[in-house]
Amino acid sequence: MLTCGRFLSSSAATTTASFSPLRTLTRSLLRRPHPRLLSSASAAAATTAVEPDTKGGSGAGGGGAVRPQWKASIDFKWIRDNRDAVADNIRSRNSAANLDLVLELYDEYLALQKEVERLRAERNAVANKMKGKLDPSVRQALVEEGKNLKEALIGLEEDLVGLTDKLQLEAQSIPNATHPDVPVGGEESSVVRKEVGSQRSFNFTIKDHLQLGKELDLFDFDAAAEVSGSKFYYLKNEAVLLEMALVNWAISEVSKKGFTPLITPEIVRSSVVEKCGFQPRAQNTQVYSIENSDQCLIGTAEIPVGGIHMDSILLESVLPLKYVAYSHCFRTEAGAAGAATRGLYRVHQFSKVEMFIFCRPEESDKWHEELIMIEEDLYASLGLHFKTLDMATGDLGAPAYRKFDIEAWMPGLERYGEISSASNCTDYQSRRLGIRYRPAPSEPPTANAKKGKAAGGPTQFVHTLNATAVAVPRLMVCILENFQQEDGSIVIPEPLRPFMGGLEVLSPKSK
Repeated sequence: MLTCGRFLSSSAATTTASFSPLRTLTRSLLRRPHPRLLSSASAAAATTAVEPDTKGGSGAGGGGAVRPQWKASIDFKWIRDNRDAVADNIRSRNSAANLDLVLELYDEYLALQKEVERLRAERNAVANKMKGKLDPSVRQALVEEGKNLKEALIGLEEDLVGLTDKLQLEAQSIPNATHPDVPVGGEESSVVRKEVGSQRSFNFTIKDHLQLGKELDLFDFDAAAEVSGSKFYYLKNEAVLLEMALVNWAISEVSKKGFTPLITPEIVRSSVVEKCGFQPRAQNTQVYSIENSDQCLIGTAEIPVGGIHMDSILLESVLPLKYVAYSHCFRTEAGAAGAATRGLYRVHQFSKVEMFIFCRPEESDKWHEELIMIEEDLYASLGLHFKTLDMATGDLGAPAYRKFDIEAWMPGLERYGEISSASNCTDYQSRRLGIRYRPAPSEPPTANAKKGKAAGGPTQFVHTLNATAVAVPRLMVCILENFQQEDGSIVIPEPLRPFMGGLEVLSPKSK
């Protein structure tokens, strides 16, 4: 099987623009003009990366001027050594990642890096020869040789920076590995792993949530369309109480499982969005970017929570770190249209409670099962009928190693609708976000251990997982449509009543 985080490792070099490296040591290159010298350290600093492509597509865009803004730890050697498995994974996930180009660039990088190292060694040898007493003619010859080597290195090191930039940009489009049990194919190939409850039988003509909400005076789409545009809404009266109840109930229940509550920033840097696996600048992006800034509105609390330990080395003893985060979410919903998206089902702004876990690699499968169990328990306690699906390869975003979706029955819409998902992203995100942990030493340090040397061996990347506890509009649709009564009233699920001041029924307003 493809082991999860191998696509990203600190052995990665920086990345570059297009060129052919082995035309390097010609006489003309040795005599080229003197541009700005980039040391190997500055070359490394220049390496950074753009957004991983969720469904594929080259990050490089074909232009040598495109520069990555951050660096992912990509294990190019592993990709090369497991070429067939990586290619199969790209194909099954319908990714447009260009593996052949990545490997071609990697080979060019290795050859150029070797050439740069050879020239550096020659330059150092020349410098050492000049330390003693020398005949003036010999010294002058060495000076000239050193000057030529320096000029050659300037060009090669610039080429190396450009090549590593391009290599990073192309490699970032390679999706995460896939769990061996994930069904292969499009969304229709997804497998139902559990079904809870059954569709409620009604002995009266049912209404959808839009009609129910209008009669109960719960929301106003028309006024919101005038103020903000389509797919926005005002919540009114008991709908406000219902949103607050869902949020507080979810946070209360999940906190009992050892999750730390958070309220997150809702504007984040574009680079953090990219590192989490989203595309703020892609065509048909779901992300709202703020003009003339490097910031975006979040589409999920997964992004700011994922970044909370960015560029950190955690102690193994603090793992797992479990968070339950409340935020508003903003999505462009580009390309979404039709009756299936009407009303509250698909909107540009909504409230959500998200679960997020940082854990040791060997425990991520276990925590994935724990997350889906929490979700199932939450929705079963509300009395909803739903099914849990193991999503097929074609429906996985780039970060997900495996994803479970929950779809609940929505009788007014006459279909099942997704109300949550739970994803194991293994170390795909942590390799981009720079989140590692230091394993605890298996034995106590010896008396002669070197001072300052960290015990416990080399650091490792954590695994990250995320899951929806409550996406408020979708659950509001479920509650209104499933618990409607013949007189137009709505019975509030019992677990929510304490969070609504004891309110049990939403009744039509008297005219």
